[in-house]
Amino acid sequence: MTASPVTRIRRQRASRREAIVAYGFISPWLIGFVGLTLGPMLASLILSFTDYNLVTTASTSFVGDDNYRRALLDDPLVLQSLRVTSYYATLAVALDLVVGLCLALLLNTGFRAIGAIRTIYYLPAAVSGVAVSLLWLWIFQPSGGLANGLLDLVGLPGINWVYSTTWVIPAFVLMSLWGVGRSAFIYLAILQRIPTNLYEAAAVDGAGPLRRLFRITVPLVTPAILLNLVLGIIGNFQTFTQAFVISEGGPANASLFYTLYLYRNAFRYFRIGYASALAWILFALLLTLTLLVFRSSRRWVYYEAGGPGDRG
Repeated sequence: MTASPVTRIRRQRASRREAIVAYGFISPWLIGFVGLTLGPMLASLILSFTDYNLVTTASTSFVGDDNYRRALLDDPLVLQSLRVTSYYATLAVALDLVVGLCLALLLNTGFRAIGAIRTIYYLPAAVSGVAVSLLWLWIFQPSGGLANGLLDLVGLPGINWVYSTTWVIPAFVLMSLWGVGRSAFIYLAILQRIPTNLYEAAAVDGAGPLRRLFRITVPLVTPAILLNLVLGIIGNFQTFTQAFVISEGGPANASLFYTLYLYRNAFRYFRIGYASALAWILFALLLTLTLLVFRSSRRWVYYEAGGPGDRG
């Protein structure tokens, strides 16, 4: 039975009212997205093709792809910053994936007060910024720092840490473990969904703890590994606060992270056009890496419905 014309008109009016109300509720987010995210992104894209300078704004002119060619071909500090950032991101992401999974396995046990322990482990992931950087700067002090104090307890010589071209990046990698609770809780969410009968059946078949770990646990948490891998790549390639507060790119540009060099060009040298081009190069790099990770995930990520790449 078809609805009468009057009924259809009433339904259309009700649908319009619902749509207006819905857009009214999300309008603050839409305004913020357009004004604070999409707008600045489009502005930076346009500025990346100019020689815009905060000090000499009157002489701004269109320069085409000169900023991009200069960054990719003629600026040795761009290559240095990419090398430093890639070295750091590779070590930090790998360490986060392994330590986060180990921590999640420990937190997945059922011993007493596990809820309080989980909260304690996650709290550092919720605290970041300048205060944490200053704390780690004290830890890595060559004289009187906690790190060298621990080395002295076991009879090992002290290290210059953030004041050494060799040890500054390993120091930042160790510092990145401060937020490992974030990845651990993503692992934990999937670990708690794994049916216990899988482990029981494997134990009956004679599988030991390591065999159960690598044949059951690791394959079933690969979706979490994928998520942590993507988040880790994006986050670690944008490392800024620690380097800005602790080393300012030193010593000898050994900790010149890409975003720190971008910041220098924008707010120290006031080359906004060139800094915008650097930002879009980073965006293209992260987009490419993310797409490659997702493409490769078809071979090694297992979903509940089946094997690698099976999304149900």
